[in-house]
Amino acid sequence: MWLIFSVLAAVSFGLRGILYHWTSQQSLNRNVLLCGTFFMGALVSIGCALISQQQWTVSALIGVQMGLFSFGANASMFKGFAVGKASLVAILTGLPSVVVVFVAFLLWDERLNLWQFFAFIVIVVGILFVRYSNDITLKNLQGAGWGVLALFLFAGNDLSSKWTTIVSAPLFPTLFFMFATGTCCFGLWWLKDKAKDRGKEAAPASWTERRTFLFGMVVGITNVIGMIFIIHAFALGKTGLVSAVVALNVLIVLLYTRFVLRDKFSIMEQSGLALAFIGIMMMKLVAS
Repeated sequence: MWLIFSVLAAVSFGLRGILYHWTSQQSLNRNVLLCGTFFMGALVSIGCALISQQQWTVSALIGVQMGLFSFGANASMFKGFAVGKASLVAILTGLPSVVVVFVAFLLWDERLNLWQFFAFIVIVVGILFVRYSNDITLKNLQGAGWGVLALFLFAGNDLSSKWTTIVSAPLFPTLFFMFATGTCCFGLWWLKDKAKDRGKEAAPASWTERRTFLFGMVVGITNVIGMIFIIHAFALGKTGLVSAVVALNVLIVLLYTRFVLRDKFSIMEQSGLALAFIGIMMMKLVAS
């Protein structure tokens, strides 16, 4: 079941990545969009918490830490897509599992057996291949810094999510604190920029703040669903393996760039796709 939940999380986050990439090319306020995204997550989480009558324990406050990590990671990824190459940012944001598997070993002594480790390597190599392109050189690494920052922050969010399962934190109250924290962070950033720009001539924008916030709420549906799936996956599987499978959300973004944006698949990208699917099949065999 951990593999099924991981794949479902990958699909959800892949759809989120597509929406982030598309909106990064639009004339809108990034902070308003992400504030709406996290607000929807908080709304769904508190609704589910009340319906399921889950207890609001102290352990649920780990969600605040998750919110801070997620705030920084999402902001960095969105900024990377806006100022740099989508393929390069996708490579970097697809590699948190490398950090996660190492830290999980140090913190919780989580060890992978030989076949699990081999499957993990196959998936990571597939991710690298699938988003690597020949036009990425030392001279055009725009967005690399944002991508690296997002990598470590997404890893921190994954590790925090695993921590909630170890201490049996209630799912929806934890997610509420996570999304409420993100909402506050992006909301304050939005107000700060608004105050800073007050008195200046506003740049023309095709998206109003209301429209941007509402579309952010649409993006938030994919985000909260992905978080529900990934926490269930962490509760059942090993941290590094779950993180590696979820990182395959980059394949969803790749299919979007191929069939919607009409980007061509290079031989390396085709090889990466094949390796990623082989890695998934190996995970299935290991899990069965």
